Amino acid sequence: MRGQFLPEPLPPPVLGRILDAAHHAPSVGFMQPWDFILIQDAALRRQVHGNFAAANRRAAALYTGPRLELYDSLKLEGILDAPVNLCVTCDPECARGHQLGRQTDPATVLYSSACAVQNLWLAARAESVGVGWVSILDLDALKSLLAIPAGHTVIAYLCLGFVSEFRPKPDLEEHGWERRQPLASLLHFDGWGRHDPARLAALFPSAADTGAAE
Repeated sequence: MRGQFLPEPLPPPVLGRILDAAHHAPSVGFMQPWDFILIQDAALRRQVHGNFAAANRRAAALYTGPRLELYDSLKLEGILDAPVNLCVTCDPECARGHQLGRQTDPATVLYSSACAVQNLWLAARAESVGVGWVSILDLDALKSLLAIPAGHTVIAYLCLGFVSEFRPKPDLEEHGWERRQPLASLLHFDGWGRHDPARLAALFPSAADTGAAE
C-alpha cells in the first residue's frame, strides 16, 4: 500500500491487536529478537520522508530510459499519508533462545524478525488495515534519527492505515514493474530442478492455480 491511505487514525485496540499478532510470530529457539518503534509524530515522519527523498534520488540514478520513466512515475512510500509508521528492528545478539538453532545458522535471527513482519501484515489485512514496506532509506541515518542501538538491525519500516481500497494486484504488478512468477516454475520435487507435471497436477487441478496460464 502506498497511494490509498486515508488520514483516519487507527483505533488503539486495532493497532494493539496487530502488534500483538506480530509479537506472537514464530521464532527459531523462541528467541523473539524483535522490537517495534511506533512513529506517529508528524515532525519525525517528515524527517523520515526527507531521508526517503534523498535515498530515492540515489536509487533513481541506477535506471535509464523507459525503466527510469516508469520508476519516476511510481509512488514508493506512504510515510506522510499513513497515520502510523512502524519500524521493526532485530537484535542479532539477543540472548533469548540461548542460541538454539543459531549455532548452525546465525541468519535465523533475521528470518525470525521477518516472520514478525509477516504476522503483522496478515493481522492488519484481517483488520482492513493496509501496510506498505518502505525500503528506500538510508538505514544508518534512520537508526540515528530513531536512536536505535548501534548493534541492532532495521528489518522493516512500515506504513499502516485504513485505505480507500485494496487493489486486486500489487501496485508494482499493476504498473508493469514486475510480474508474478508462475508457481509451477518455482516448485521442485525431491531436489532442485526436478519438476513433475503429474504431482503438480495433483496439487493444483486447475492450471490457473499455479499461474501456469499467465
